[in-house]
This record gives sequence, structure tokens and C-alpha cells, in this order.
Amino acid sequence: MRLIVVSNRLHVTVEEKEGKINYKQSSGGLATGLSSYLDSIKDRDFEISEYLWIGWPGSAISAGKRSEVGAELESKYNCRPVFLSEKVMDKFYLGFCNKTIWPLFHYFPMLTSYSAEHWKQYISVNETFCEAVLEAVRPGDVVWVHDYQLMLLPAMLRKKMPGLAIGYFHHIPFPAFEVFRLLPREWRNSILEGLLGSDLVGFHTHDYTQYFLRCALRMIGLEHNLGAVNCASHTAIADTFPIGIDYEKFNGAAQNPEVKKEIREFKKAFGDKKVILSVDRLDYTKGIINRLKGYELFLERHPQWHGRVVLLSLVVPSRTGVDHYMSMKRQIDEMAGKINGKFGSAGWTPLVYQFRSYSFEALAAVYSISDIGLVTPLRDGMNLVAKEFVASKADGRGVLVLSETAGAAREMGEAIQVNPNDIDEMAAAIKEALDLPLEEQVRRNTQMQKRLKRYDIARWAEDFIRKLLAVKIERSKLETKLLRGDIKKEMLEKYRGGGNRLLLLDYDGTLVPFADSPEKARPGSRLIETLKKLSSAAGNDLVIISGRDRHTLESWFGGTGISMVAEHGAWICEKGRQWRSLKPLKNDWKPQLMQIVERCVDRLPGAFVEEKEFAIVFHYRRSDPELSVLRVSELRDDLINFTANKELQILMGNKALEIRCAGVSKEVGGMHFIVNNKPDFILSVGDDVTDEDLFRALPETVYSVKVGVERSSARYYLPGFAEVNALLEDFSAIEAAKKSEADKN
Repeated sequence: MRLIVVSNRLHVTVEEKEGKINYKQSSGGLATGLSSYLDSIKDRDFEISEYLWIGWPGSAISAGKRSEVGAELESKYNCRPVFLSEKVMDKFYLGFCNKTIWPLFHYFPMLTSYSAEHWKQYISVNETFCEAVLEAVRPGDVVWVHDYQLMLLPAMLRKKMPGLAIGYFHHIPFPAFEVFRLLPREWRNSILEGLLGSDLVGFHTHDYTQYFLRCALRMIGLEHNLGAVNCASHTAIADTFPIGIDYEKFNGAAQNPEVKKEIREFKKAFGDKKVILSVDRLDYTKGIINRLKGYELFLERHPQWHGRVVLLSLVVPSRTGVDHYMSMKRQIDEMAGKINGKFGSAGWTPLVYQFRSYSFEALAAVYSISDIGLVTPLRDGMNLVAKEFVASKADGRGVLVLSETAGAAREMGEAIQVNPNDIDEMAAAIKEALDLPLEEQVRRNTQMQKRLKRYDIARWAEDFIRKLLAVKIERSKLETKLLRGDIKKEMLEKYRGGGNRLLLLDYDGTLVPFADSPEKARPGSRLIETLKKLSSAAGNDLVIISGRDRHTLESWFGGTGISMVAEHGAWICEKGRQWRSLKPLKNDWKPQLMQIVERCVDRLPGAFVEEKEFAIVFHYRRSDPELSVLRVSELRDDLINFTANKELQILMGNKALEIRCAGVSKEVGGMHFIVNNKPDFILSVGDDVTDEDLFRALPETVYSVKVGVERSSARYYLPGFAEVNALLEDFSAIEAAKKSEADKN
């Protein structure tokens, strides 16, 4: 089985200088960690045995060199490049990705840009990546999309290849609802729908997973059950997978001769001073300014540490084309100069600040020799520096001071955790770390190292892929039930050959989509015409079996020759006859219960009551979804207590709660037609929990069809009302063909 990894950047960076092409390893934890894992998959006992990585090569490549670069990347690096111009990258990466998504998702709304032009470019680049994946994909491949640059891609792939196994992993924070909703409605809905195109959506922390699920509920109305979201064509699972590091690589780095050499150089430079290490990309989310202020306050409060401690601040250049970053660089430069000017002396530089990239060997060396790792981002998806620092402590010596707003804080409870906005707390944490006894340092690091070793980058990747494959297997079971292909062909043939046929059709959500209010879901002229043709065909009995009241059904379908069942079986109207009740029913209970329901309406804005002859329906489709859960639960409890000794049923439907007489159900209404008509072909279609009673009662030979991707007692399913309408039109086409043939004869 082959894994196709799709990310904005390849793990190999390609540079073109003066007509020459150079290839080098890309920087960044994901690129290095995931590539090392992928290179080892052939030697691992795992379902995935090969891979292909699709992404941008890191720079603009001239048209004449693209063929050469593509061939080299694919043959030597298992990569397929997506070539993008500098102009495109300016609007896509530096534009929408880094001026809109990055600041907003890291809780910097004041730095967020909302450019419609950048949004259009974001869509366009995601479409370009979609084309690249479709060109490369083979039957049986598994696609794993990475990060916020490609949030629209899963849905695009799903639309083109519905059966493709698609996973997505989100490497930065996913914001809370109140922050995410700041995006324009079209953008935020498209992003959520894009992510839900996946079979599996992964996040670093449980909080991010829950924020995503809440946004899906609040903004596009999709509920979840233990992280499972039923979409139109599939079920998407949202789950938590905290990314790890290549633990052995960092833990054993100090034995590397090159690292040993670097360690000697650093020890020579710092002597016996305590070294506080800070490593970051240049980014306003990393809290570098706050960290320097915290160190400054520490030096002010604890002069006894002057000359005995040094902060080594390594800042890696990043996104130098974005204005906010260059402004922050100037602030860091000024702050560094201020601290050294204020506290430094001829023999002591309190802050060693370097703005450049570091090799792995140099980084491993500073991890090893540092006494404190000061990792205090204002907001971070995970932060692998914290994990790398702890993993590098082979002797167990050293203290991690970690921001509580970093994703890593959920796993590294033994670290000294601080609020990165609290300068006083940061200064106190530095003092606490310097005073922490060696035995306590070893104890804390040992606990964290065990965890990091157990859940490393390989375990993270395999956990995600295994979950994705498990979801794929579950989906394949559903696909065997999807009414299509040979199954549908067989059903159409049986319909064609049937002499006495019964079609039992639910209405809302089955023949028409749900609407904000019941009166808006009127049948269109095309649907009415199709139903008329089918009901008038020889041998057909077409029944609309609905929860609607009889007056509404009569106004829509009266005179069409369609049989009707209203209020889920309370009323029945057979073709050419009058409405009648199948059993004596009472409605003297309604006034008392109406008072209870109306009290709930007053407490839930957007809710309303629909009164039928033998039922009361509480609708809450237009209400706040989270408040609805609370209010409906309270209402249900009240009604259960009140109706305990009464012949009533409380039924939860799709955004509706119904109180009706006991013994009334679609099963009763549907079976009436089956028993009386004795058909040789039966089709029953419905989308709601109310249809399950009928599905369970039907013989196994019946074509029972659930609308929507949910577990059901039905034999088959169709994705939505559009597919149901298409099926009915197929039946209508059969009738038209039979009529045409009869006319010829």
C-alpha cells in the first residue's frame, strides 16, 4: 500500500542559481521528522510499504528546468513537485496563509488581514494541489494532507474521488469558535467543509479537536457523536494525535563526534556560567519579546546571579517578507541591546543573541549543555523544541520552563509551566529552575523522556495511519450498502418486472431538503410531476408516509393519485379515498403538555411549536445548537416525568422533539399498505429515526433505503435527497419506456 503525503513544502528544498539546481534537506520539525520515518517504512512491519511526497519545492523554478527537477525529485527523493510562481506564492503563502490564517489561528486578530484576492488565490492553489494528487494517485493509495495551507484540499479530492482514503493533520492551533467566526462566512464554511472532506482529521490536543467540532456544529450545523461527523457522502472522524520527535536521534546526539566538538566549543565560550537556552523561529507567536522582558526582570530582582548566568537566544530567520516579522526583529534587536547595556560588564554578556540558522549538530550541542530550556510561546500548535530539549538530556540534568499555551504543555506536566504574558511569573520560573535540585531535575526529565520515547514521531505517524485505515475499512462496509452499480441495476430490473409495486416515501430530508421552518419545504414542480407519473403507472401504489399533518399533505399532494400517511401513522388516505384514522386516538392531553413545551420555547430563541391533531412538535432547527442540547434535554426530562402513566410517546427527530399518541408509527402506516396490497416489489425510503421502526418491520427482500450516512436497519443507503429524486426519475424513465413500447405495439 502506498502513502501519498501532501504538504505545502516538500522535505527537499530546490534552489536554482545561475542555471544550476541544488537540492538540500528542508528545515522544520515536520519535514525532518516525517521524512526520517518515511525513509524507514520499508523496514517496518506496517501496511504502508512505499510513499510519494507531493509539495512545493521551496522556490520558483524556471519553466525550462521543471522537467529536470521533477524527474530528479521523483527518482531520488520520492517527491513530485507542485511548481508555483513567486507571484502566486506572494498572495497564497505570504498572503492568505501568513496574513490571515496564521495570525487568526494563533489568536492575533488585530494582525489578521481579510483580502478577497488572497482568498481566491488560496482556493486556486488548493485546486492546483488537487490536480497534482489526482495525476499521481493509484487505486488503493492513502492520501495524507498536512496543515493549514491545504485546508480546502480534502473536500476537493473527495468530490473528484469519493472512494479515496483521505487523512488531514492540522499542525497549528485550531481556534475557539469566537475567534474562528471572525473569518467571513463563505471562507469559514468552506474551510470546515474542506477539512470534513477527510475520513480522519487530526489535531495535536484534545482542545483543538473540540474547538473544531464545536465550529462544525455552530457554523454548518453538523453534530458529532464521539468525534464522528456524518457528512453528505461519508463519516469524518476528528481525533487527537500529539506529534512526537525522533527521540533516539536527539537522545544519542551527544555521542556524535561532530556534536562533541560543538559541545567543547560552547563550554569553552560559556565556562561555568548557567546557560538558559531560547530557540525560536522569528515569529510574533513565539513570545520572544515577553521572554526577554522576563529575563530582564529576573536580572533586576536577583543581582546575585549577575555574572553567573547567560541567556543564549537563537532566533532562526523566517518569513522575512512579512512586515510584522521585520518590525518584531527590530524590537528584539533593541531589547537585546538594552539588556546587555543595562546589566553587562567587561567580563560578562548577559544575553547572547544570534539571528541565524543552526545545524543539527550545533543545536544538539546547545541542548546538551544548557541548564534551562526557556520555551514560552504565546500560542503554539505543539512546539517540538520543548521535546527536543528534554530528549537531549541524556544525563537527566536540566530544567524545562514551558508556556502553558503550547500544545506540548498537555504532555509535559513535569515542566515548570508559566503564562507567557505574565512577566513576573516568568522571572520567578527562571529563579525556580536555577534553584531546582539535581535529583528533582533528573526525576522530572526521566518521566518526560519515557513518554517521549514511547510516543515518538514514528508512533504518531503510525497511529494516525492505522486510524485512517480503520476508518477506511468502516467506510468500505458502508459502501457495500450504497445503492449503486449492480445493486441498483438489479433493483431497477425488479421494479420493471414487478406487477404490483409499493413505494413508501418519507418526505422531509428524503424528497426535499430540510428548511428553517416546515412551510418552506414545499415540493417543487419537477418532484410533483415525477410522483404523479409514478402513482399513475399501472400496478403502482406510491405512498408519502410523513410526520406532516394531513391538511398540509392534502394541500400539496391532493388530487395527484398519491396515497398519504400523516402524523407518522395517525391518519391515512389511500388512493381515491378519504382520510381516516387507523385506530381511535385522543388529544385531550395536548393543552397540559403545550404549556410545558411553550415554556421551553420562551427559553430557547428560534424554537417554535407545531401543533397537529394528535401530536405536538417542538422545532429547534433555527436555535443555537449548544443551547438547544441543554434546553431539549431539560424538556425531554420534564415530558418523560409528566407522561409516565399516559399512553404517549416522546420521539427525538431531526432537530425536532415530538409528543404523540402511543401505538402510532410509520411501521403501522406502512404495514397497512403491505398487508392490504400484497405487493411483489417494495421500496421504502426515509432519513429519520421515525423510519427505523418501519425498516425493522420490513421483510429482508424489501428494498429499504436510509437517506444519509448513518447506522440503520435499512438494507441500503443513499447520500441525500438529490439521489432519491434521481432514483425516482429512473423509475419514471422505465414507465415512459414501457409506455412508448406499448404505443408502438
